[in-house]
Amino acid sequence: MVSNNVRNSIRFLLNDREVNLDAVGPSSTLLDFLRIERGLTGTKEGCAEGDCGACTVLVGRLVDGNLAYQSVNACIRFVGSLDGCHVVTVEHLGQGDTLHPVQQAMVDFHGSQCGFCTPGFVMSLYALWMQDRQPDDQRIEKALQGNLCRCTGYESIMRAARAISSYGDPKNDPLAAERAAVIKTLSGYADGSRVDVGSGQQRFVLPADVDDLAAVLEAEPNATIVAGATDVGLWVTKFMRDIAPVVFISHLEELHAISENEAGITIGACVSYSAAFDALAERLPQLSTLIDRIAGEQIRNMGTIGGNIANGSPIGDMPPPLIALGAKLTLRKGDRQRTILLEDFFVDYGKQDREKGEFVESVFVPVPAGGAEFRVYKVSKRRDEDITSVLAAFYLERDDAGNVATIRAAYGGMAATPKRAAAAEAALAGQPWNSGSVEAAMAAVDADFTPLTDMRASSGYRALVARNLVQRFLQETTSSGTPVTVSRHAAA
Repeated sequence: MVSNNVRNSIRFLLNDREVNLDAVGPSSTLLDFLRIERGLTGTKEGCAEGDCGACTVLVGRLVDGNLAYQSVNACIRFVGSLDGCHVVTVEHLGQGDTLHPVQQAMVDFHGSQCGFCTPGFVMSLYALWMQDRQPDDQRIEKALQGNLCRCTGYESIMRAARAISSYGDPKNDPLAAERAAVIKTLSGYADGSRVDVGSGQQRFVLPADVDDLAAVLEAEPNATIVAGATDVGLWVTKFMRDIAPVVFISHLEELHAISENEAGITIGACVSYSAAFDALAERLPQLSTLIDRIAGEQIRNMGTIGGNIANGSPIGDMPPPLIALGAKLTLRKGDRQRTILLEDFFVDYGKQDREKGEFVESVFVPVPAGGAEFRVYKVSKRRDEDITSVLAAFYLERDDAGNVATIRAAYGGMAATPKRAAAAEAALAGQPWNSGSVEAAMAAVDADFTPLTDMRASSGYRALVARNLVQRFLQETTSSGTPVTVSRHAAA
C-alpha cells in the first residue's frame, strides 16, 4: 500500500554507534562518509569503481528477522541506501590491544607488505569466516576475487585465511556477541515509513514497499532507480553524472523474493547474484558457473539480476543466457503489470521497452525440459573479475530423429543489445545436429552480427569467437570425452 508515513532522515548503525542523517546527498558514497565525515580511514580508496576491494566493509541487514552480513564496496555504495542497516568497518574488529583472529593471522603469515589493501582483505576474510569456519581453497579464492594486492603474491594471504580458526571461533566474535542487540535496534528502525530526504537535485526516496515504489515512480517518472549501484555508482565516481532524484530499492523485501515451481524460477528484481546462486546452482548449474565469473564477491553481493537486465548493457552477462532459456520479464507501472519475453525488452543501444515510471519487478527463468541442452560460454581477457568480450548461450532440443527441434542462440558483446543469432538459428532449424549443419550455422553468424572493435577485443576476434562457440557447443553435446573446460581445483 502507498505509505502515509514519511520520515525525512535515514537511520543506521555504524559499528557500535547510531547514525541519523537528514542532510545527505543522493550520490554521497559510504567511502567518503566514513573517511571524511567519521574519520574511519581504515577503509581505503583504490579504484573508486568496485574493482580493487580496498574499500571493503560489511553491511548487515535483517532478512526474515535474521541478521545477514555481506562484504560490499564502500566506494560505490550510496549512504542513502543504508537505512536500517549495520555497517561494520575494520576499526570494529580489534578489542583494545588484542587483534582480531583475521588480523592476527594476516600478521603471523605475512599477509601484508605495503598495507594499503590489507583492511579490505581483512574484511573480505572476516565475512567468509563468519559464514564458513573452515573454508577450502576454492571458497577462499572466491571470497577474495574482488580484492587486489600488488605486493604479496596472494599465497601468504591464502595461508592466513586457512589459519584463522586456529586463533578464534566465530561464535565468540563481537558480531556474534552483539547480534541480539543489533537485531533489536534494526527492528526498531523498520517503522514502515517512506523515507524522503532532501529536495530537487538533492532528493532521494526509499519507498515503504513495492506499492509505494509504484506510486513514487508515477510521481517522479524521471528518477534514477538504484538497486545494487554497481553500475550507477560508476556514473557518479567516474563520469560525475547527476543522478538525482534517486529512488533506492534494495531494501524492498518483496523484490528479494525467489520462488520456484516445476516450470522454472521467478527471481525478484533486487535478488543479488549471491542470493540467486543456490537456487540456480541446483536447477541451472550453467548459470551458477557464470555467476562465479562475474566481478568479485563484493559486487555479486551488491549487484542484482534485475539491475543487470534493466540497464540494457550490450555486455551484461545475464541477459544472453536468460534469453536463450526463453525467460520472461514482468514490468510494473502503478497498478498495471505486463509480462514480455526478455528478448523483446532490448530495443536498441541504451533503449529498452520500459515506459516512464515503469520498473522491472521480476524475471521468470524456465528450467530446460528433459533432454534439452543448455550451455553458456564467457570469453574475456581475464578469466575472473573481467568484463565480457563475447558471451554466447545456447538452448537445444532435438526430435526423436536427432534433428534440431528448437534452437536459441543468444550473444552479448556482439551488437548494440543482447541479441539472438536469427540467421544461425534458421540454418540449424530442422537439420541434423552434426558438423555439417553447424558449419552452415557458423557461416550464418556473420550475417547476424557486425561487432565493434574496442579495448576488449577487435571485431575480427569477436566474429571468430562467435562462430567457434557454436562448434564448441556441438562438441560438448555430442562427445562423451573429457570436458572442454576443467577447473584447476577439479583437476587437482
